[in-house]
Amino acid sequence: MADGNGSTSSIVENFGAFFNGWLVRQERFLEQLVQALRSQDEEEIERRGDLIQEVLSHYDQYSAEKFKAAREQVLLFYSPPWLTSFEKAQLWVGGFKPFILFKILNNSVTEFTLEQEQAIERVKCETRKEERELTQASAAIQESLAALPLLNLVRRCGRAVDGEELELESAVRKLKEDMLRALESADKLRGSTVRKLLQTLSPVQTVKFLAASAEFQLAVRKWGLQKDQERAAT
Repeated sequence: MADGNGSTSSIVENFGAFFNGWLVRQERFLEQLVQALRSQDEEEIERRGDLIQEVLSHYDQYSAEKFKAAREQVLLFYSPPWLTSFEKAQLWVGGFKPFILFKILNNSVTEFTLEQEQAIERVKCETRKEERELTQASAAIQESLAALPLLNLVRRCGRAVDGEELELESAVRKLKEDMLRALESADKLRGSTVRKLLQTLSPVQTVKFLAASAEFQLAVRKWGLQKDQERAAT
């Protein structure tokens, strides 16, 4: 993992630019998803499997770019400077909390078969269990992170000897490894939860769910930008 300031500023600039471009494409995909739903033709929507795959590939691209950058500067992804204050307040282990997917699904798809309801409930139980375990792991990381400023203060005050200096460096390295591992696990849970839900949905339900998910993310972004602008103006 790179630690230099040059690397940090480069990642902030490069990933920030990628993320803004990704959001532009997200808006375009939302328009296409909404347009598909307006057709009111289920057979036509079912034939739009290519659109569904394009949207899923869009999310896969984000995950791949995110993890590549996180390997260089994982700390950035726990409080990303390219996000608004409101977006950062919603973060859970470097991204959205998986359980919110069930709320989006219930608000966008109203009719489920009994078999679908049972399958979704199973996914919900699995997700809740893994989410709880990751929350506990993240809390332990936060405790370790909170201890670093004190250790660093001791070093800067000249009271650290060579062994303590090495201990501090080792602690920082382990912390970053733990943060990266937690981030990867959280992203896998987010992705697996989406995939499991999509496996239970029909093409029409899938389009509704993907459209609602994109709309929610873009609305959170818009609200956050508005609030940051209002705060800057005061």
